[in-house]
Amino acid sequence: MAEECSVYILLTNTGTLFTRLIQGYTRAPYNHASISFNRELSELYSFGRKHANNPLNGGFVREDIKTGTFSKYPNTTCVLYELKVSGREVEKMKRVLHIFIRSRQKYLYNILGVIGIALKEPVEFSNSYFCSQFVAEILDRSGIKLWNKLPALVTPDDFRQSSRLRLVYEGKLSEYSTT
Repeated sequence: MAEECSVYILLTNTGTLFTRLIQGYTRAPYNHASISFNRELSELYSFGRKHANNPLNGGFVREDIKTGTFSKYPNTTCVLYELKVSGREVEKMKRVLHIFIRSRQKYLYNILGVIGIALKEPVEFSNSYFCSQFVAEILDRSGIKLWNKLPALVTPDDFRQSSRLRLVYEGKLSEYSTT
């Protein structure tokens, strides 16, 4: 039998103006998605702000739950899910992730893609993603199909609705602990 591993999907709500605007439309409790290969969330990746003080400069980011953008918003709420996958699927995901890491400077935040979700029309540009599109792309390119839709149409709430994800934690991100 293949080795069973876990990856973690973190959904957050910082309460910023941008997230409140998205939430006003989606009515979903969380509007940002990130992926991690460990429960400690020490390696957390997404598409979002490159600098905590500048919401307009976005792209591929390695996030840290203790510093950076999340530390500026101590009341950030979150939900953490575990996705059981094979060791081979994790290898594939890490290979895809390393493509993003190696070329991180060329990636942009796909703000038009966020608008595309509202219109139910995928808006895709090469090297341009929004947070949930990025996480869905990592899974999709690794052969993991959680939904029957393009990554460019996946929202953070789609992760919340997936029956393959198991709830690990829900509450304030600043209070999250693996112990």
